[in-house]
Amino acid sequence: MIAPKPGSFEALNEAQRRAATHGRALPGGGLDAGPLLIVAGAGTGKTNTLAHRVAHLLLAGVDPSRVLMLTFTRRAAEEMVRRTRSIVAANADQRRVGLADRLAWAGTFHSLGNRILRDYARQLGLDPAFTVLDRADAADLIDVARHELGLSQKERRFPRKDACLAIYSHRVNTQGSLERTIEEQFPWVAGCEHDLTLLFRDYLARKQRHNLLDYDDLLLYWHAMMQNESLARSLATRFDHVLVDEYQDTNALQAEILRALKPDGRGVTVVGDDAQAIYSFRAATVDNILRFADGYSPRAEVVLLERNYRSVQPILDCANALMSEGSSGLRKTLVSRRPSAQKPFYVTLEDPFAQAEYVAERILAARESGVSLRAQAVLFRSAHHSDLLELELARRNIPFVKYGGLKFLEAAHVKDLLAVLRWADNPRNAICGFRVLKLLPGIGPRLAEQILARLERAAFALAALCGCVVPTAARDGFASLCEVLGRLGDPATPWPGQVGSARAWYSPQLERLYDAFSPRNGDLEQLEQIALQYSSRERFLTELTLDPPAVSGDHCRRASLDEDYVILSTVHSAKGQEWDHVYLLNVADGTFPSEFAAGKPAAIEEERRLLYVAITRARNELHLCAPLKYPVTQQPRMGDAHVYGAQSRFLTERVFASLERTAYARPVGGDAGRAAGTEPVIDVRDQLKGMW
Repeated sequence: MIAPKPGSFEALNEAQRRAATHGRALPGGGLDAGPLLIVAGAGTGKTNTLAHRVAHLLLAGVDPSRVLMLTFTRRAAEEMVRRTRSIVAANADQRRVGLADRLAWAGTFHSLGNRILRDYARQLGLDPAFTVLDRADAADLIDVARHELGLSQKERRFPRKDACLAIYSHRVNTQGSLERTIEEQFPWVAGCEHDLTLLFRDYLARKQRHNLLDYDDLLLYWHAMMQNESLARSLATRFDHVLVDEYQDTNALQAEILRALKPDGRGVTVVGDDAQAIYSFRAATVDNILRFADGYSPRAEVVLLERNYRSVQPILDCANALMSEGSSGLRKTLVSRRPSAQKPFYVTLEDPFAQAEYVAERILAARESGVSLRAQAVLFRSAHHSDLLELELARRNIPFVKYGGLKFLEAAHVKDLLAVLRWADNPRNAICGFRVLKLLPGIGPRLAEQILARLERAAFALAALCGCVVPTAARDGFASLCEVLGRLGDPATPWPGQVGSARAWYSPQLERLYDAFSPRNGDLEQLEQIALQYSSRERFLTELTLDPPAVSGDHCRRASLDEDYVILSTVHSAKGQEWDHVYLLNVADGTFPSEFAAGKPAAIEEERRLLYVAITRARNELHLCAPLKYPVTQQPRMGDAHVYGAQSRFLTERVFASLERTAYARPVGGDAGRAAGTEPVIDVRDQLKGMW
């Protein structure tokens, strides 16, 4: 039998093909299709199916510029376009082989929202040259308002800037009340509702005054636009088909934007898995995918993808058993064509120290059997759960990479350089102006505020800076700054070379202010190379803000210098990844599910889904580690107080039937192997009698 050609629709399984080809061809070209929900279980080829769906649209004659593809990361959008391009090339004639190159509207909700808002800025009362704040700058702006309103000096503890921003973000994305957000997610700030309302009003006023939008505003303004019938119709007529990836991760705003774009559901395709909805803390709601099909009349077509291409069947049996006992969800049974006699391991251990030893031993044993370190991952509920394991891996000289840490744009020197570009892009951006001015010697907060006030009185004309009087130490740097800002602020200045101009001004400040000049300067060189990929300063600054790249600073070891390394990751960060061997730490009540989910049925179900995500990351072998006791925190260094771990409530008899239960005993000390009878015999009883 001849295998189907890669990229052909014959290579899809029946369910995938039904999803990819949903709809009927129109006589003049194009595709008429009602709403479609693709429920894609873990490892069932979701991305491949969605890419074939887009390719089918293009091959049926749909104009690529009238296809809107919404994802949650820029890389996911790029991968979707790349795969679509390959599929079209494998199935189209020579004249249509480049259709996918014209997919101009593929990106994240926030990045495409940014483009749409600039197109409709005038109708929304916005200046099209608005600046998008990253999370750090948004938190700083809230902090300024927090201090000036006197909230930081209150007798009663008031949340810090990052917590305030999280409260604000959760409230606007859920479209619920502030009281409900505090009750469900931030109960420790109960009683602060009035002050938080004042803070958020002031924060909003500051953003509007300085022509700033934060992440949440990109959705809020887009959502508000779609509530206007005329504007909603104007945008809707630009797209024939709208496709949404990872629909289980959408929040209330995103779901309502989609509904307003296509009220009847014509041309709408959403893909997701309710069993992997684990981001309620980001305001995502699983109800969006659970209620999608019934939200249309007639009901949306639902296609279940259940054939798993990742894991061996015993791992899927465990995942299926776990989810079969959930209280709600779109029922599906994952099936693999990869048989195995080995069930996942449920390993009981004495304590977290034994757990660390067990995992390290198994990692080394697997490596000796031919499984590379990078094909193995250790997952955990919270970042600190890997602390003991990290020490054990270091002791055994096992290199590792831990996901999390500083992002590229959070490095101070990178933020400095970007502040110069952002200030030139939007002179009303006082946050960036304040940061740039304070880089110069002799200019402190008070003088920086005076300079910015002068700029505001001059209607934010950058040329007004030239008349400012600054200390002698800052005179040369300030003069060259005015020159650079003038050049960058001139619309006639071409985009290529602008980052280089900003770098030339910033370089002496970098050398004066920070240590490790060479590696920091290397980061800025990298930034300049990244800028070459964008067509304009606005696109560069906005895309970099919305989807920042990571650097090696994310790694807690210099693993790139080693031949191989183990992956350590929280379960949330591991979503979408897969490894040959997976070790899951602390599978006990209080961790799975989290103690903070107690008494909340919806939260308990999300914890079940989190465990499901962890289980389905494994391809060949899975180890669920369950320490029997845990040391009590806040005790003397040599204390041995502990509590016993309770068996996870998710591990019912049905789930245990899919597991191989085993125990791990820590190796006995070095004297254990000595032959009996070789040691001297001491009569301790006589010695004790002699004491009396």
